[in-house]
Amino acid sequence: MKLETTPSMLTRMVNQKYLRKLLAKKVDNYIYDSIVNNNSEDLHQVSLKRYQFFSAMLKCVVRNIDKGYVSKEVIRKIINVLVQNNLISGGQSYEQAVEKFRQKYGELPPSFIVFSPTQICNLKCIGCYAASAADTPATIPYSYVDRIVGEVHDSFGSRFITISGGEPFMYKSNGKTLLDIYKKYNDMFFLSYTNGTLINDKVAAELAISANATPAISVEGFEQETDQRRGLGTYKKILSAFEHLRNAGVPFGISVTATSKNIDVLLTDEFYDFYFLEQGACYMWQFQMMPIGRGKDELDLMVMPEQRIQLYRKWEKLLAKKRYCIADFWNSGVLTRGCIAYGRSGGYFYIDWHGNVTPCAFIPYYLDNIYDLYKNEKNLSDALFSDFMKNGRQWQKKYGLDNWKKPQNWLMPCSIRDHYEIFRNSVMPKNVKPEDQKAKEALESDEYFEVLKKYDEKLEDLTKKIWETEYLSV
Repeated sequence: MKLETTPSMLTRMVNQKYLRKLLAKKVDNYIYDSIVNNNSEDLHQVSLKRYQFFSAMLKCVVRNIDKGYVSKEVIRKIINVLVQNNLISGGQSYEQAVEKFRQKYGELPPSFIVFSPTQICNLKCIGCYAASAADTPATIPYSYVDRIVGEVHDSFGSRFITISGGEPFMYKSNGKTLLDIYKKYNDMFFLSYTNGTLINDKVAAELAISANATPAISVEGFEQETDQRRGLGTYKKILSAFEHLRNAGVPFGISVTATSKNIDVLLTDEFYDFYFLEQGACYMWQFQMMPIGRGKDELDLMVMPEQRIQLYRKWEKLLAKKRYCIADFWNSGVLTRGCIAYGRSGGYFYIDWHGNVTPCAFIPYYLDNIYDLYKNEKNLSDALFSDFMKNGRQWQKKYGLDNWKKPQNWLMPCSIRDHYEIFRNSVMPKNVKPEDQKAKEALESDEYFEVLKKYDEKLEDLTKKIWETEYLSV
């Protein structure tokens, strides 16, 4: 099967129930050949993990089509938009935009952005990076949201955006919501991180109509763990959201933050079986608590290095044996060939509800702001070439992005979490601005510096042998 025929093969797989198993096997074989057999650039185990992830994605989607949880109409739109425009090629307009960017700036554009257009949320989750003491949470006006999405589409050639928050389904400006953005940019695909409590049958129906957005709904475990962090009754509302989405045929995923409070649950098979097999999740993104600020409570919520290794081993088994489509923002660095921040090709940068442009959703420091950029007749591309962004991309290249056959330890991919001393001394310019008071305190705290430095040293001790024996030597 040739690359160009993959969308048509996927469409046949969706439409032809009795041939679905056979066609899915053909697509899976094609994925294996493309990523493993015909790949001489990556380490073998890196290629294998990448294959397992995409194979698991295929498996999860097909399972939910068979169960009637995902409509054929929605999947056909996803194939046309997400697969064709992002995983394969975006056609002439995509290629022209990428080539124009390369000629102007000398490198490829980022593949997507993460965008938080509002800080407003109906929950107050413990340790949330969007939490604020502000009396009036910030919201970016619709005209700016429209312009940002338009630039990503036209200037970067990207057809994918991740929406975060705040709560995306609470965004409203000039009578417009994000659903208006989804409808306008109907050749793009959007993934929205949401607490799920506002997804009713009407919202689910609208998502089915636009057919280019998938919600990633946040849980902390089961009912006890979720309600403990997110508030009493939240879990039951989430289960209702799942039901509304299944009834409308909208594919959804799970977002979970690993902390010292829920680590035991996340190491069980029951947790993953429940959400993938019983509830119909198509994917799961895992994050690990990144403390912003020097408060002891936040530092104590961190997953310790030993627990992180346990999560890594669990992820390996779930991907290879259970074939659940799961990626851990820190433990799955091999899937993305390291850190994906700083606006690198294949990666992204982040825009928060104040318009601050940061390298990553977990790096609360910035140099540029969209309001200032636009006021001075500049654009998003200009923010990509600040010292902060360029320093980060230079570190990524040295760390392994320029040498896929012999990279440094991609089990420690994150510049701020896994290499905090280097981040502070080499990547972050002295003139950066903190997003809030907590970020300022972290920057000024010797205790915070030492905690993260010791964390990194311990993690290096634990992962070095794994990386050398299971990746570099295979």
